[in-house]
Amino acid sequence: MKVNFHTHSTYCDGKEPIEKFVAKAVELGYNQLGFSSHAPVPFENDFGIKENEIPTYVKEIETLKAQNPFLQLFYGLECDFIPDMTKPFSYYQSQFGLDYIIGGVHLVRPENSDHIWFIDGSKREIYDDGLRDFFGGDVKKAVVRFWEQTFEMIETQQFDIIAHFDKIKMHNQKRYFTEKEEWYVRLVDHCVDLIRQKQLIVEINTRGIYKGRCPDYYPSDYALSLISKFGIPMVVSTDCHKSEELPLMRDEAIEHLKQFGIKYLMYRKNNQWEESPLV
Repeated sequence: MKVNFHTHSTYCDGKEPIEKFVAKAVELGYNQLGFSSHAPVPFENDFGIKENEIPTYVKEIETLKAQNPFLQLFYGLECDFIPDMTKPFSYYQSQFGLDYIIGGVHLVRPENSDHIWFIDGSKREIYDDGLRDFFGGDVKKAVVRFWEQTFEMIETQQFDIIAHFDKIKMHNQKRYFTEKEEWYVRLVDHCVDLIRQKQLIVEINTRGIYKGRCPDYYPSDYALSLISKFGIPMVVSTDCHKSEELPLMRDEAIEHLKQFGIKYLMYRKNNQWEESPLV
């Protein structure tokens, strides 16, 4: 099965309309393509879909679905979790009948603060400025806060796939901490255990590598070893924002997963997640 469920179009911060991604998926012989616009957040931004545009987004995908019988199309959202700020993920599910939800943390809210630390994007200086301004340069405090927010999302929200769950490493680039430090390893251990308990799907996300922002996949090899050990289900996501990015590093990621003994990837069948052999 050739599938991708993490796809961003011009409804959010993607660079091309939905139809361009559909045409590319057909050209490449994909079986399934899911769209995952960034869900609305309660402040002005240029990356999230507006809530009043979600019905149009759904309708467009439904129209393209009818026009492309050999490619299964799905509509979801990538929902950000910001404590005491964002709507429950279940709200979007109940309001719009989504096929699935991807949950992720791109925006970290320090405790007892209304500031937001943006850990994603192309500008490393935004990461560095937030670390300094919101956490006094205390990287352990900042990173722990990212993981605590991730833990709270897993424990309190209803969703299917966890997005790039160790993205906190992207702009670090081994400058402030290493992933082998004991305190950091404990946080990863706990996150994987929560994912196992909640029976979530983990994506191996290739975007950091092909954009040249991170030398590793999300998640890193240590987490992948745990994911394999516990039999946690996975998908490959290119997190594409342009149609040309749809296949990038997909095949390499599959070969990488095989090195950890992972034998299946997930796809959609009859409104459920099913296993497809990794070959």
